[in-house]
Amino acid sequence: MDRETSQFIIPLKKPENNCGYDIYPSYPLVGGKIRIGYEMLVEEFLHSKAVILDGYVGVDWEEIVTNCDELLKAKGVDCKFVNSRDYLKSESELSEITAPFLGGEDPVFGKRTDLSLKDYFSPEKLKQGVEGSRDGAMRIFYGCGAHLLAQEGLLVYVDLPKNELQYRMRAGKVSNLEIACPKENKQVYKQFYFVDWVVLNKVKKELLPKVDIFLDQQRNGQPVYTEGHAVRETLQRMSKSYFRVRPWFEPGVWGGQWLKENVDGLNKNAPNYAWSFEMIVPENGLLLEDEGKLLEVSFDTLMYHSSENVLGKATKRFQDEFPIRFDLLDTYGGGNLSVQCHPKPDYIKKHFGENFTQDETYYILEAGEDAKVFLGFQNDIDPETFKEALEKCQNDGKLLEVEKYIQCFPSRKHDLFLIPNGTVHCSGINNLVLEISATPYIYTFKMYDWQRLDLDGNPRPLNIDRAMDNLDFERKGEVVKSTLISKPKVVSRGEGWRKVHLPTHKDHFYDIFRYEFDQEVLIHTMEQCHLLMLVEGTKIDLLVEGIGMRTFHYAETFAVPAATRTYQLLNKGEDTAKVVVAFVKDEAC
Repeated sequence: MDRETSQFIIPLKKPENNCGYDIYPSYPLVGGKIRIGYEMLVEEFLHSKAVILDGYVGVDWEEIVTNCDELLKAKGVDCKFVNSRDYLKSESELSEITAPFLGGEDPVFGKRTDLSLKDYFSPEKLKQGVEGSRDGAMRIFYGCGAHLLAQEGLLVYVDLPKNELQYRMRAGKVSNLEIACPKENKQVYKQFYFVDWVVLNKVKKELLPKVDIFLDQQRNGQPVYTEGHAVRETLQRMSKSYFRVRPWFEPGVWGGQWLKENVDGLNKNAPNYAWSFEMIVPENGLLLEDEGKLLEVSFDTLMYHSSENVLGKATKRFQDEFPIRFDLLDTYGGGNLSVQCHPKPDYIKKHFGENFTQDETYYILEAGEDAKVFLGFQNDIDPETFKEALEKCQNDGKLLEVEKYIQCFPSRKHDLFLIPNGTVHCSGINNLVLEISATPYIYTFKMYDWQRLDLDGNPRPLNIDRAMDNLDFERKGEVVKSTLISKPKVVSRGEGWRKVHLPTHKDHFYDIFRYEFDQEVLIHTMEQCHLLMLVEGTKIDLLVEGIGMRTFHYAETFAVPAATRTYQLLNKGEDTAKVVVAFVKDEAC
């Protein structure tokens, strides 16, 4: 399976990392073994009259079937492979039922679907398929929805990380769920986000308690798998201790050089790195480790299995949606982000089907001498004049006098800029921004993009009309300084430590604190999941009762679930350690 990316495929075994940021963070597998290869996999099949290979969009079913068929025939096993695609509605029917959720010609946005995978199947064909499977030969049902064709059998769930799915998409090797007609990549991703992932996540949640084998299919010809009970036991332990998702890194038109120069293991031939997906949970995975071998499951499996342990009192509002996002934006030696805003809560619900909106903050992790952030309007802003200027630039290709309309502030390490929905903003050059945000992450209404082309040489889509529908023009002048730049305050202290509150805006449902300590500090979760990053210092140890120590380095994101209750952070560096902690406000639960 080809992939188009500068990023390396994940190794089968975890590389040694003793010095810093780990791009392959893992959690020990509990109660099982990780195995590699089709030879071992088909051995698992021999004890069952039926095998059900279900899984995610983008999985290379042809590779799986070809290898399993060859090995089973060599063992003299009489079996028949049954493809779930043969029981679908026609492609024209599938296009008709998915079209209402795809936003027409909109290049970026659709609306989250309410379809289920069963809606993709022909009831008549499905009935015939189930009835036709009742004979003596071994049958292997495979493909998305294969579980609908068999009443019982060995259930194997085949997963694919979202980053690898997109790399395969860019190479033209996969398209949308059961749609053969190729589309432009932005349209494929749009359908992934608003339709395919929503539909298949429902299946994943339904099957999770029943899965006999979890299989990670991201490495060509080298399936990695383990027992279903072991994954569930590991998720249970993780939900009461800690977790760190596997970050992944993407170049971008405005991307910088800090991540490239400071994170070991990345491909240094990439032009830049604009993002580190630190904790963008709809797209990140969790690495499980056994004797150095690595298997990845999607982060949402943890939420489907143990959301109450993870979120505590916030479960009532967010259910199995993880509410907070951490990511890194690197503009060191790069460019400004686009001038943008994010939707109001009622707008994102009505137009896109999201349950909460994209309220953000910028925590400045590193900053050059000339670093700055654009935030809020000038006091004399006139909405109509601003819109006309944006449209004129879009039409004639000339540069916008950005600071004529938008305020600009110098940024320094540990500054926190507040960006509730409707606020015009963008990071300037020479920042490494820790973006602490609500989880939604694609709803950026770009108004102006400095007349740049994307990395493929195409214009980046602008959403001026959507932005104008959501901009808050009262966030201007002195109001910006008084309400959108956090003012830190020490709220408690002890011997060798202090706790600093970095207040967020009233519209933010999450709060931010910073613990500063020379040796150690004890923290109570207070029934909330804590999302953390070491923002100053070299490394710290996390001590959780019953689990032991886990070391984290500068700029690594990790989480402590609500069910952990208490944990200790121990400074393992020479200078004072500073750790940012974000969690849902009690009043927002």
